[in-house]
Amino acid sequence: MSSSYQPRPADNGFLLFNVLQAPSQLAALSGLTEADEALMTQVLDEAGKFVGEVVAPLSRQGDEIGCRWEAGQVTTPPGFRDAYQAFWQAGWPALACAEEDGGQGLPWVLEGVLYEWLSAANHGWTMAPGLLHGAYECLKHHGHADLKAAYLNRIASGEWLATMCLTEPHAGSDLGLVRTQAVPQDGGRFPGEHRLSGTKIFISGGEHDLSDNIVHLVLARLPGAPAGPKGLSLFLAPKFLPDGSRNGAHCDRIEEKMGLHGSPTCVMRFEDATGWLVGQPGAGLNAMFIMMNAARVHVALQGIGLLDAAWQKADAYARERRQMRAPGARPASRGDGDSADLLIEHPAMRRILDVQRAWIDAGRLLAYRTGLALDQARHHPDATARDAAQRWCSLVTPVLKAAWTHQAFYGASECLQVLGGHGYVREWGIEQIVRDARVSMIYEGTNEIQAIDLLLRKVLPDGGEALGQVLLSLRGSLDAARDFDAEVLRRLAELRYLTTTLALAGGQDAVLASQVADDYLRAVALVLMAWAWAQIAQTPGAESARWQAPLKAFRERVLPELDLRLKLIKLQLPNPNAAHPA
Repeated sequence: MSSSYQPRPADNGFLLFNVLQAPSQLAALSGLTEADEALMTQVLDEAGKFVGEVVAPLSRQGDEIGCRWEAGQVTTPPGFRDAYQAFWQAGWPALACAEEDGGQGLPWVLEGVLYEWLSAANHGWTMAPGLLHGAYECLKHHGHADLKAAYLNRIASGEWLATMCLTEPHAGSDLGLVRTQAVPQDGGRFPGEHRLSGTKIFISGGEHDLSDNIVHLVLARLPGAPAGPKGLSLFLAPKFLPDGSRNGAHCDRIEEKMGLHGSPTCVMRFEDATGWLVGQPGAGLNAMFIMMNAARVHVALQGIGLLDAAWQKADAYARERRQMRAPGARPASRGDGDSADLLIEHPAMRRILDVQRAWIDAGRLLAYRTGLALDQARHHPDATARDAAQRWCSLVTPVLKAAWTHQAFYGASECLQVLGGHGYVREWGIEQIVRDARVSMIYEGTNEIQAIDLLLRKVLPDGGEALGQVLLSLRGSLDAARDFDAEVLRRLAELRYLTTTLALAGGQDAVLASQVADDYLRAVALVLMAWAWAQIAQTPGAESARWQAPLKAFRERVLPELDLRLKLIKLQLPNPNAAHPA
């Protein structure tokens, strides 16, 4: 019962191949035409084996032993380095990187499924390679040719791991306060050489023994640069310099954390460290946000994976543990002389499990559609299609990150409840998932920042037009003749009307949007979930109890929350009645 997480490729494949028809979408994309269902299935099957057999068994000892810091050096838990070396040598980090950079040129959506499973299996270990693809994209698009020649291939392959050094003791979400200094140097091995000095905190994988080098991407300020975010530039500063000498990047300590004990969260001191400019001076955030956006999709997948890991443990326990008589249970369901029924037969436990699975399945479908949109935004030959894909990613990414990391923590806590007192002790492994999941609501932009980003920066500036286009595209896939589709169509219309109302009211009240942003993001998430479940419900094969039970839970237990969120928003409007469609 306390065994480690195991991927279930059949569930993921149903959503990816049957519902989304991923291969037919990818067939139109330049460079991805060979990614047919057979190839994708083979990749996922092998990925599932690696995750289940190599990575998952290390999770518990990674949590209990944790990382050790001594004299600036970090030792990861037993087995972590061997697993990582096997991981990169097997080519897993390079799945979605371009072939000319040493990658495999496969769709990003496959990488998404892989990292969902990795996070579910061993969140602490997965933190190490989690930033690789973002670092790859950042360097590929903004790095100088000489710098790329030295580092891009090794980042793409995963031979060298990477970090994202943003946060400072006084500068968390407000990066405009960053003080780390970068002083230009004449000459140097690569163009744009500087000396970096400053302290960064909360740096995942800032120091470790998993890879032979670590490539730090560091936000810093040039002499005379303007205050605020426009004065920030981005630099690449490796742990070991090209001549093999140690750079001036020092780990002063690792944090003692609530969870993620298998991941070293480092305080990094840069002391005249050599770094090279990535991108243009003063455009550091522009370059860094390529990493941030990729990381936010990964964090959303972390949430989905962690919730699935908690669900697996709770479901397995509920199918073994007998407690009391279940209301309406058939005598045949009990063993001879046994006066207790399985927990799975108790409605209260069934409700918890089905509700969490409703979130997992809908989250997967939306995340995989976002993965396909990332592929389309990069590779589609038609500019209009690329723009539509980018619009989807821009609007849906903050929703996925915030809503599914929130559910990862609170839903995992619900799953712990199924185990009762056994869930609260370490033996069964589910309390680790609850602790590990909590940080996902904080890093890569807190969930409150995601809500503000969605409403104030992406929805309201154009009066809700971009979101309206996304909602119209979803409407086109629904059939009003089907009962559930008709309900979803009504919900889409409600959200569009409310968005228009908010856009009008926001011009009169500068605080309104910030007050309702969290409720608005949650409302968007619920409407997107409704669309996702409508797509699942109309797919051949979804008639089985596997899909019907969470669909029923979504309609009866999850979707009604939308009325609450809409009402909470309407109560903040100057004229609440204005938010009701005529």
